[in-house]
Parts: sequence; C-alpha cells; structure tokens
Amino acid sequence: MIHLSFDVQFLVSAGEASGDMYAAGVVEHLRQRLPAAQFFGCAGAKLQAEGVEPVVDAADLSVVGLAEVVHHLPRIYREYRKLVAAARERRPRAALLTDNPDFHLRLARRLKETGTPVFYLVAPQAWAWRAGRAKTMRALVDKLFCLFPFEEAWFRERGVDATYIGHPLAARARVRQSRDEFLDRYGLPKGRRVLVLLPGSRPGEARRHLGTVLEAAAALRRKFDLSVVLATPGGFRERGVLQTFREPIEAESIQIIENDTWDAIGHADLALAASGTVTIEAAVLGTPMVTYYKVTPLSWYAGRRLVKVPFLSMVNLVAGRKIVPELMQREMTAARLVEEASKLLADEMRADSMRKDLAEVRTALTRGGDPLEQVAAAVAGLVGGQ
Repeated sequence: MIHLSFDVQFLVSAGEASGDMYAAGVVEHLRQRLPAAQFFGCAGAKLQAEGVEPVVDAADLSVVGLAEVVHHLPRIYREYRKLVAAARERRPRAALLTDNPDFHLRLARRLKETGTPVFYLVAPQAWAWRAGRAKTMRALVDKLFCLFPFEEAWFRERGVDATYIGHPLAARARVRQSRDEFLDRYGLPKGRRVLVLLPGSRPGEARRHLGTVLEAAAALRRKFDLSVVLATPGGFRERGVLQTFREPIEAESIQIIENDTWDAIGHADLALAASGTVTIEAAVLGTPMVTYYKVTPLSWYAGRRLVKVPFLSMVNLVAGRKIVPELMQREMTAARLVEEASKLLADEMRADSMRKDLAEVRTALTRGGDPLEQVAAAVAGLVGGQ
C-alpha cells in the first residue's frame, strides 16, 4: 500500500446521487492510502461528507432528458466554467470523473490539455446509443472503470483502456436492521406486506412519476392488504418535492422514509421502481419489482430513435432477458402498474421466480473485493509512480 506524506490534490466530480456515493467510496479509500491528499470538485452530499471541497454542488447538475437539459444549459455551463477554472488554478495530480458523460467528457478535454490524467468511473452507455463516444473516451480517458460485465469487452474492442470492477452496490447494498426492527421503527403492522415506492432520486423525475405511482398504490391497497412506504433520498421535504402530493400521500397513510432506502427496499415485498440505479439496489437486495420511467415527449422521441438495445432496464440488460416488467413512457400508467404489480402480489411462485432471477443478476455484478478500493488503488498507484 502506498503512503505519501506530501500534499497532493485530486479533482473529483460526480453529477448524480449514485455517482456521488461511488466517488465518495473511492475518496474514503484514497484517504487511507494518501492521508495528506486534498480533494476538490463537483461534490454532492456524500462527497462533501468525505471532505471534498465543493467548487460546484452536484445538485446543480442533476437534470435528465434531452429537452429538459436545454432549459438548464446556461446554469450548467456556468458551473462547468467554475470547475475548469479551479482545475487550471490548482493543477490536480489526477481527476476522477463519475458518470454524467455530457458534462464530464467536456471537462476531460480541458483536463487533458493541462496534462491531468483522467480516471473515469461508470462507463457512458455508448453501447446503447452515441457509440461515437468510444472514440472520445479513447482520446481523453486514461482508465475507464466499468460496472457492468458486458462493458469491458465493448470498450476494449474500440481502443479504450477499460476494466470491469463489479458493481459497488453488489458489495455495499445491505439492510441494517431486521424486518421486525424496520416495521417497529416506522410504525408498520407486522402482519401486512410492504409495497415500496421509488419514484427516482432527482426532484424532476420524482415529480413526473409520483402522481401516477400514488394512484397505482391506492388501487393496489384496495386489492391487497398492504403497507405503502415512499422511499426518498434526504432533503426531498426541504426541496418541496413532496408538497404537491401531500393530500394523496396522507389520504393513503403512506409512510415517507428518507435516507433509509436500502432497508425500505430490502424489507419490502414489492417495489415500484423508477428505472435507474435503484433497480440495481432492488436486484442486489432481492426485492421483486415493476420498473417504469417517463420523460417529456420530445426527449422520449429523440432518445428512443437513438437507443439500440433490446431493454431499457439495466436489470434486464445484465440478465440478457426480460426478468422485470418495463413500463416506459406511454406504458407508464396507473392501470399498467397495477396490472403488473398484481401479478407478483397474487402469485408467490411468480415472485419467487423473479427473486431467483435477481439473484443471478447480483452474482453477475459481483467480483472479488471492493470495486471502489480497486479504483483507489489504481489512482494512488499512478501518484506513487511519479
């Protein structure tokens, strides 16, 4: 293990809640190897908790959808310029960029101009659309760390130095308390099954999904004896995300659970999950699910024409077959959510079959050791070799 006593600076940038969590894990391991290191960049709550100086707050970059991004471009560009200026002033020894390729590949170009080695965690989904990004990655990225098993070969065939490290959630996503402790903590009856609602970690996507998801939850409660919980990241109440939906939430006695997502998923009998990282969490925790997603019609039309994969849910892509329902865009209605959820709630054999399929996904995403420690070792190795 490398231990350096001199000060060294790293740029760390993550524009998504999941990326913020992964990057924070890397920083945690880097601090063990490089105790005097300093970190700055685009940081969310978890990176900031690890002591990364937030030149840019990651929350300011959290936008999804082609049409949605256009509205926010001036603000995003301002944040980008702030980060570039900080990098030019501080000359970091290396940069760790996590996800968010539209932002980070532009940043990588500026970093390469100053000779800063670029490590990239969470591969862009170039295998699904915009395959030309592989050429950009080959020119700008010194090392790419892939979270999904099929990505390494795809990028290596196109000249990118890529390594599959396993998915961090396969090693980290765990419940912290027993089911009885969880139910007692949130005042939920012990004889009732639990339905968890996961509308998305970004405020915009949660607002788009919640009306339909709450309508479906109300209909499911009329059919089945259920406790319903709404799991969100911390800070949703303060941002006013839930205020619009206060009446239906209260009318259905839905328990809001903030910052305890893994236990909410792990102790649920079924999840209604927005397509994204949370579906991987549900797979790792073994919870049957119905997935969904909705963007603006313009974003959907533009994006769907470009996407060249058979499934839109990452769980199904890893499995290589459809093991969880995908209700995207027009298919995402309360009636369809109820239909697919009812199949799993009414048929325990069907639910058990999905659990077995999800266990296969978890195995596929698991490699020996901690994936984030592997990233930290590679970054620290570069510094130690200079």
